[in-house]
Amino acid sequence: MADSKQFQQIVERAVAQVLDRQLPKLQSELVERVLAELPPPDSGAGSATGGQSPAGLVQSVSSIHAGSTQKEILRSLLEAGSAYAARLALFVVKGGAATGWQGRGLGDDDAVKDFPLDISSGPVAHAFQNRAVTPANIAEMDRRFIKQFGGPENEQILVLPLVLKEKVAALLYADGGANGPLDAASLEILVMATSTWLEVVSLRKQTQKEVVESAAGMEPAPASAPVPVQTVSSFPDPFAAHTPKHTAPKAAPVPEPAAEVVEVAAHAAAASAAAAPAADPFAGLSAEDADTHRKAQRFARLLVDEIKLYNQAKVAEGRRNRDLYDRLKEDIEKSRSTFQKRYGNTPAATGDYFQKEVIRSLAEDDLTVMGANFKK
Repeated sequence: MADSKQFQQIVERAVAQVLDRQLPKLQSELVERVLAELPPPDSGAGSATGGQSPAGLVQSVSSIHAGSTQKEILRSLLEAGSAYAARLALFVVKGGAATGWQGRGLGDDDAVKDFPLDISSGPVAHAFQNRAVTPANIAEMDRRFIKQFGGPENEQILVLPLVLKEKVAALLYADGGANGPLDAASLEILVMATSTWLEVVSLRKQTQKEVVESAAGMEPAPASAPVPVQTVSSFPDPFAAHTPKHTAPKAAPVPEPAAEVVEVAAHAAAASAAAAPAADPFAGLSAEDADTHRKAQRFARLLVDEIKLYNQAKVAEGRRNRDLYDRLKEDIEKSRSTFQKRYGNTPAATGDYFQKEVIRSLAEDDLTVMGANFKK
């Protein structure tokens, strides 16, 4: 037991070192991609920057990326957003209801905590249902919100959706207060950066957990167990711990945007089940050897998934230019060496699982994508 625990600690340290080494590069790429997706800000009143420079905006995005937990990231969003809006309020969406989490400029930070926001009408409904930034007049907002928190002097407001896994997980309300700033473009960049970073943090935690479990020799799922269908909504939910105290009014139910995703996944699972069952490739092996082969397959998959996660730009460019191996040679060979050290002297060595996973996952079964220098 002691050896197993010590081995797990060694793996955890190794995984943490890899993640820490890749984070600065990943953060830089995320900032560049978010900025590239947005058009230049308009010069109109709705896009006044309040004196903030592009460098200030990049610094704001970096402060969001410095967070490692949901609370840290969301608080950084509100702090950074305060430079681009006088008043902010963040509402978490769960079960068709939006409840207040924290705000800035509306009194103390918890002034909006657990406030039930109506998402069945007005700009809030538009932002939620269309997943789009929605400018509006304060008169169109939830009357209870206006009564409790008032409105800006110029009456102009924004509602921005925070989208995770193709689903609105939160809504950010913003206005200029008493002649303060309201920079729509900058706020949109910050919300997009927050959405992206929350997903990255969730994926990092999931990847680290799976690598540690695989290295610790977790038992594989029984052969009879159904294979889960991986969808965009199957990643860990950063808002899972937030349980709303209010439910959506029954008279005005709001459709869940991700319902069709779940339905499509269910149909895919049904179609897969209806197909001819695949034979167990390890049926003729002993239970111990079959277990080793399955673990080797899983470990190879995790290693290649890690390469893809931290080299998304290189993967895309390599596939496009058909020189994927040249761009990822260092990462591929390091991971290959890791795989060989673990499974090179086991019965699973004959399966060549790492090589097969590189071709299947990185090259998408097109060997020409790897380039001339890749040896099959």
